[in-house]
Amino acid sequence: MHHTRTLGIGLIVAGMGYYVAAQPPPPPGQPAQPPQPMSFFVTSAGGGDGANLGGLAGADRICQRLATAAGRGDKTWHAYLSTSAANGQAAVNARDRIGSGPWYNAKGARIAQNVGDLHGDTLEQARRGNNVQKPTSLNEKGEVINGVGDTPNRHDMLTGSQLDGTAFADGQDHTCGNWTSNTAGRGSAQLGHSDRTGGGNMSWNSTHPSRGCSQENLVATGGAGLFYCFAVN
Repeated sequence: MHHTRTLGIGLIVAGMGYYVAAQPPPPPGQPAQPPQPMSFFVTSAGGGDGANLGGLAGADRICQRLATAAGRGDKTWHAYLSTSAANGQAAVNARDRIGSGPWYNAKGARIAQNVGDLHGDTLEQARRGNNVQKPTSLNEKGEVINGVGDTPNRHDMLTGSQLDGTAFADGQDHTCGNWTSNTAGRGSAQLGHSDRTGGGNMSWNSTHPSRGCSQENLVATGGAGLFYCFAVN
C-alpha cells in the first residue's frame, strides 16, 4: 500500500518513488509562506586534497566557510562524516553530529524531518524514505550536483558510514585515516550517491567504497571529494 504525503515545498513522496511537484497556491486571502532557510547542502567543492579534509574539524570548517559565503554563516554546520576508533579516541557516528532537524535545501525543499526520518529508523520511515535525491541534493549555491549520465559524474559523497549513519566497527579503514589521508595505498572511503542512482544499493549515504583516498581515486569512482553538510542548530 502506498502512502502519499506532502513534504516541504511542493515535494510529494509516493511509496518509495520521489518527484518534485509544483507548489499549490495558498488559500484565498492567505499570503504565500516564505521558504525555509537552508540547513542542508552538498559541498560545491571538496578540500582539493582527496579524502584528506583535515579530519572532522577540517571538514566542518569547509561546511562553515561555504555556508557563510552563501549567507548562512549564522548557523553551526557539521559535515556528515563518521570516524573509526583510533589512537584512544572513540568512533564518531555521522548521525550523531548533525543536530535534530528538520533540514531544508537551498530552495526550501525539506530533506528530512529528523534523524530517524533521514535514516529510515522505523519501518514507516524506511518505506516513506527521505528526500535526498538528485533534484533536491543541491549545493550551497542552489545548484544540482552532477550524477549518473552527466559529465563529469560527481555523485559520490564521502560519508564513512553504514546505512544507519553509524561508523563501521570491522577494523577496516572506511574513512581514509579518519579524513586525513590522500594516498592511494591507505584505506578507502565509504561513499553514498547523492542522486541515488548507480551501482551498489543506491543509498544516499552508504553505497560502495572508493578505490582509494587520493583525489584521482575519488574521481575514478564518480566523485570529487564532496560531502553533505547539515546545520546543527
